[in-house]
Amino acid sequence: MIRSLSRTALTLDIVGAALLFIVFTPISVVFYAPNPSELAAPAVAALVVSSILLFGGVSIGRLSPALALMAAWAGAILQMLAGFGPLPVDVAILMVLYATSAWGSRTVLWWGFGSVIVGGFIATIYIVVVNGLVLNAASGWNAISTGTLLLILSILALGFAWVCGLLWRVVLRARRTRSAQLQAESLAAEEQERVRIARDMHDVVAHSLAVVIAQADGARYAAAVKPEMATEALVTIAQTARGALSDVRLLLTQLRHRQGDGPQPTLADLETLFAQVRQAGIEPRITVDPTPPGEPPGAIQLAVYRILQEALTNSIRHGDGAVDVHLAWLPDRVEIQVRNTVASGPSQPSGGHGLIGMRERAQLVGGSLQAEREGAQFVVRAVLPIGEGA
Repeated sequence: MIRSLSRTALTLDIVGAALLFIVFTPISVVFYAPNPSELAAPAVAALVVSSILLFGGVSIGRLSPALALMAAWAGAILQMLAGFGPLPVDVAILMVLYATSAWGSRTVLWWGFGSVIVGGFIATIYIVVVNGLVLNAASGWNAISTGTLLLILSILALGFAWVCGLLWRVVLRARRTRSAQLQAESLAAEEQERVRIARDMHDVVAHSLAVVIAQADGARYAAAVKPEMATEALVTIAQTARGALSDVRLLLTQLRHRQGDGPQPTLADLETLFAQVRQAGIEPRITVDPTPPGEPPGAIQLAVYRILQEALTNSIRHGDGAVDVHLAWLPDRVEIQVRNTVASGPSQPSGGHGLIGMRERAQLVGGSLQAEREGAQFVVRAVLPIGEGA
């Protein structure tokens, strides 16, 4: 019954309705009788009260269209009971009908439409019976045609205000729909950004930490037997940590600006990646057949690097020291396969952040990825489209 409306809007509506009352009420008295002294005091009082009801409905048209419609009906009925025909103050009825279709609920909307039809008939009958407009016509045919025309004009006048409000209702709904769409798109973009941050943090940090942990474990056992191996392990740990720190700084730079502002890993960085894996005690057996027919797109190179990085990181964590890497650069796609034997103990996890990140990397470039255990081995397979132009 009562809509949410700001205090400023309600104040403007009340002030506007009051100004209209001050302007149209005296005009209506003068318009009805050029000599106001001929009007009886009760008739003038009834007109004033009717005008108050009508413009009172206008003042709360946006706040409560239902109450505004009731006030308009009460004012119109009082005006007819007082013997007044159509007056300038009746413009308030049009404004209330506009409010019912623009801001009213579905029920109030159709009550407003019903008021258009019923009000048109009542206004026509009132003019015919009380004012005697049609009865004064020269013939019965003229009376019928004049009454019909009057009915059509009354419904059109009232209906025009209702239709205008309905059009504004459609505009408001379109705005709300657009606002909701923009909000949903904003939320989706934020969610994608959170996923990207999580994926990049995992890709950048997890691999380096896996190498550092493997080297630290090896150095602890080798320190008592071969101190020089422990020293080499510490050197590798320092180099890997510095590289990880550089990658994290680069990632933070990208997060402050845009993804891709800084340099991204390419196929030329794969040898460095394989060297880090070897330093962690894993000797990858690498096969590239066929070789790239040209320079693959940067997005494909980044996806290949990140997928291999995560797959090799998993082999360091869960493998037994052997991993096979196969790359097939076909004219329209690149096929990736990483196969490592799972060490004895807990089985290879199948739903961690790393596997999710690999699948997302493949999906971002229109490809697909599968990671599953086959007997004693864990296999990662990915197919990434590169197009004929690559």
